[in-house]
Amino acid sequence: MSASVTVIVPTFNERDNVAELVSRTAAALAGREAEILFVDDSSDDTMAEIARVSASAPVPIRGIHREHNTAGLGGAVVVGLAEAAHDVCVVMDGDLQHPPELLPTMIARYERGDADVVAASRYIGGGDSAGLGTAVRLGVSKAATAVTKAMFLRRLWRSTDPMTGFFLVDRSRLDLDTLRPEGFKILLEILVRGGERRELRIAEVPLEFAERRNGVSKASLRQGATFLAHLARLRFGKMGLFAMIGGIGAVANIGIMWLLTHLGMDYVLAAIIGAAVTIVGNFVLQELFVFRDERQDASRLWVRFAASVSFNSIEAALRIPVMALMVETWRLSAVLATAISLVVAFFARFLFHALVVYAPRRRRATDAEGEPPTDTAALRVMRAIDAEAMRPGEL
Repeated sequence: MSASVTVIVPTFNERDNVAELVSRTAAALAGREAEILFVDDSSDDTMAEIARVSASAPVPIRGIHREHNTAGLGGAVVVGLAEAAHDVCVVMDGDLQHPPELLPTMIARYERGDADVVAASRYIGGGDSAGLGTAVRLGVSKAATAVTKAMFLRRLWRSTDPMTGFFLVDRSRLDLDTLRPEGFKILLEILVRGGERRELRIAEVPLEFAERRNGVSKASLRQGATFLAHLARLRFGKMGLFAMIGGIGAVANIGIMWLLTHLGMDYVLAAIIGAAVTIVGNFVLQELFVFRDERQDASRLWVRFAASVSFNSIEAALRIPVMALMVETWRLSAVLATAISLVVAFFARFLFHALVVYAPRRRRATDAEGEPPTDTAALRVMRAIDAEAMRPGEL
């Protein structure tokens, strides 16, 4: 029995591609029960074009317009998976770089019964990544793929292209509630988190990645930073991402100290200046990447900033004298003593931010039954460690 299919197409200002995409997709799905589901984040009239084309399309077409672009393209795909009429879902871009003519091959591969995901890969025999354009984009894509596979060897060892945006997935095999996508790379999210109940089986078919027909690439340095942050969150959990940002701050702190002391400034004053700069910088990065999901339910921005800066300032006020004691007593270099003190302070900073700065206001005020919370501080600490630190994507 042939599978019924929903083709999910996330769109962002893809009006000029809609008619051709529908025509070619409908032809590829001829004789099969299927639908095309657009999840649209556009600011142009893409939705109007979808409505116009759907009036005469040979397959059912639906469109969902999102007023708020939550979690980017990945978030749009999760919406599509939740709203799809059929469990067999194919995700493809709306820019025609993913050829609809490959759909029958992907579906036939799935119908063999030994795969939950069928990915269209640019990097297996018969595949072609020329549509990426420049050598720089190709190099970035391959480097990102190599780093990603190295971080998730068990989940991705059968995948040559976990970054592809063209894939088929059996929705019945996913736990959609576990997906927390950020940015473009939704297949990575699905392979790492989506198969919580059972590891997903993956098969691949070759993809000749076409050149863009209309519109412009949505890739950017911001998307790259979002991808790296999300990769760290998937692999190491929130504490790992917090540590990565803390590491960036520590390097900056040490660099500032080195520069100022070499310019003749006293090392204690240099340490104070380095701490002040990195405290503010770390808060900005934590807001953007570590506790992004918690901001909505947490205190207001100025309260979070004041709490974070106050705690880190107190921590620095305690840490710097200890660092000075190590320098004067143990004869360590100021830079090495600073590095040791930063590592020791890391866990206190993480727990304070997870439990206090970004704690939901409603949870702090009442429990689920409207009564004051009864958890002890120790229990809250244990739960924070369990929920945030012990949540690596692969394990």
